[in-house]
Amino acid sequence: MSDQGKGSASASAAAPVPGSDTYKGWLFKWTNYLKGYQRRWFVLSNGLLSYYRTQAEMAHTCRGTINLATAHIDTEDACNIVLSSGGRTYHLKASTEVERQRWVTALELAKAKAIRMMNDQSDDSGDEEPTSQSDRSELQGTLKILVSKLDDLSTCNDLIAKHGAALQRSLSELEGLRVPVEGGEKIKAVNERATLFRITSNAMINACRDFLDLAETHSRRWQRALQYEREQRTHLEETIEQLAKQHNSLERAWREAPTLASSAPSAPTCNKGSERPHKEEASDEDEDTEYFDAMEDSPAFITVTATESTQHRRSQSNLSGASGGQPSDWNQDDHMSPSCNDVSGKELQPRRRRRTRIPDKPNYSLNLWSIMKNCIGKELSKIPMPVNFNEPLSMLQRLTEDLEYHELLDKAARCESSLEQMCLVAAFSVSSYSTTVHRTAKPFNPLLGETYELDRLEEYGYRSLCEQVSHHPPAAAHHVISQRGWTLWQEITIASKFRGKYLSIMPLGAIHLQFHASGNHYVWRKVTSTVHNIIVGKLWIDQSGDIEIVNHRTKETCQLKFSPYSYFSRDVPRKVTGVVADSGGQAHYILSGTWDEKIESAKIIQSSRGGGGLEGKQKTVYQTLSPKLLWKKYPLPENAENMYHFSALALTLNEPEEGVGLTDSRLRPDQRLMEDGRWDEANSEKQRLEEKQRAVRRRREAEASDALDEGREYEGYKPLWFHQRRDSITGETNFVYSGGYWEAKDREDWSVCPDIF
Repeated sequence: MSDQGKGSASASAAAPVPGSDTYKGWLFKWTNYLKGYQRRWFVLSNGLLSYYRTQAEMAHTCRGTINLATAHIDTEDACNIVLSSGGRTYHLKASTEVERQRWVTALELAKAKAIRMMNDQSDDSGDEEPTSQSDRSELQGTLKILVSKLDDLSTCNDLIAKHGAALQRSLSELEGLRVPVEGGEKIKAVNERATLFRITSNAMINACRDFLDLAETHSRRWQRALQYEREQRTHLEETIEQLAKQHNSLERAWREAPTLASSAPSAPTCNKGSERPHKEEASDEDEDTEYFDAMEDSPAFITVTATESTQHRRSQSNLSGASGGQPSDWNQDDHMSPSCNDVSGKELQPRRRRRTRIPDKPNYSLNLWSIMKNCIGKELSKIPMPVNFNEPLSMLQRLTEDLEYHELLDKAARCESSLEQMCLVAAFSVSSYSTTVHRTAKPFNPLLGETYELDRLEEYGYRSLCEQVSHHPPAAAHHVISQRGWTLWQEITIASKFRGKYLSIMPLGAIHLQFHASGNHYVWRKVTSTVHNIIVGKLWIDQSGDIEIVNHRTKETCQLKFSPYSYFSRDVPRKVTGVVADSGGQAHYILSGTWDEKIESAKIIQSSRGGGGLEGKQKTVYQTLSPKLLWKKYPLPENAENMYHFSALALTLNEPEEGVGLTDSRLRPDQRLMEDGRWDEANSEKQRLEEKQRAVRRRREAEASDALDEGREYEGYKPLWFHQRRDSITGETNFVYSGGYWEAKDREDWSVCPDIF
């Protein structure tokens, strides 16, 4: 590891004392094996730790944020701090041990405060503030009733005092009479009790008066705060409604201009920009967008295709930039090793005939705005959604769809060259997004303990198992083993935010792929998906961000860039570019294509420094051989537009099968009803399942509370088929396959499965 920049400057600037609302300072953050630790400006505020390249960037560009409420804080040595949350890990280093301790103290205090705030919000999440005139009238009426009841209580106290005094006088008169000694003592005891009763009632009414005085003192301040929140919410709703009207006006204007309509593409198919936005445009970015240091200095490059003629064709590094004609197939690649192509990816034909269609999607109308206006700023997983927004697949099944192009991994397992293998792994990582271009519907959120198996052992040589291992935050573990020489596993946590005009979906967690013969171990993470036109217009999806694939055995890397959508770019839409480099950083292959169509590879035979690019940086010129096709998307089935735009694999994922586990997604009743077109029944069943899951969670919480009161140790929920383990490569704690599922299937014994449906 390199400690670049260590000691070059103070690791901290002037900052408030730990424990205050905000804490700022310089720390060194681990980026990658080439750059080591880089100096970054960190800001701790409101339970969030954010970092920037410089202090000036605080005004426009946040490079990353981690939520301390769900984070684990660890200290490796005298100066290091490790933060991990939801599959994301920050390795930080302070300049001194004292400075490290200040940061650890501030982080622990901020974490405790964030957890308290999260619990308070969770307790109050079901409460809605009154905003209408009727609600305000009801509130005022309630306050009047409380005051009236307090007046009644005061009147009763006066009566108690009056009658108590009369009782004491009567008892005093009785004491004056000549009665036996025993009777006098009893009368005296009754008199003392009456006195104590009057004192207690006086204390009670005084406490009630103090409460009323305090409530009247603070009521005006509470009313002002409540009114301000109401005005802010109303203002936000009006702003979004105004934006929706403007959007409609722009659409009408575009349709009414025939000359423009014939030449300008629609928003989802518009060309995307190939360059990073300028600083002036950075403010348009979502504040939750994650930037990764590993790609921060990735240079723009130019490719030159080597041909027999003396003329070289030059272009920017995009889909057409590496070739002057049609790309040839990877299997005909003269510069790839023969071992990659010795066997076809699908030499075994399916033994079972799978279904090729599902019932057509019903045409139900829904008032989207009436639902969405109350969801602004909330976590998507906490918003109750009708099945109208869903597709009849669960998130576990969507995760399994990553295996649609598994033959790329079969082919990669036969490669002798690790660099060629890296190209195929990169193509596989891009292929998982090809099904999302038209898939704007939301998959079902899995229930805790829900599983999904995809057994294609006889057909394609692999078996896949997913399990929902956590509900808050929602997390799924996935394990695939193939007889053709590879194993894939991942734990994915989905973080999502609704921003009014668009929805951002950030998958957190690392994907691991290991080849059995070579021992090559690849690790990468997914990019951010964005759903646009949530309120009005046609929904469309964009993928943007960077992927770094690392072979941890050879230290070879692949840097992939998913270019975001841009109205003003002339570039190829949905463009993906990448460079495959060895452990020394020398580039060997150029990857180019689109995430919804195909990926090509071109071998580099020479590189040199070319002309200047943005910000005066020189571009690298790569001379390459003709590009070869790595991957191409399969065409969608006939009538796919009426079947949720499902691919051929997606159509089979929810097909009923014998012998699956009792918690399998195929057996989920609301999902099955939706697929059959019975959406009203599906909505009722969905509410029943969610309420059943809440009841189970409340029971677990009660059992944990009882165990705590009794001093017993309570063992919380544990998944059936996965267990937590600290990964030796990433240092993260994640869920890995424990074994036993396929053995239970062979025995047809599912007695350990809980009743979740």
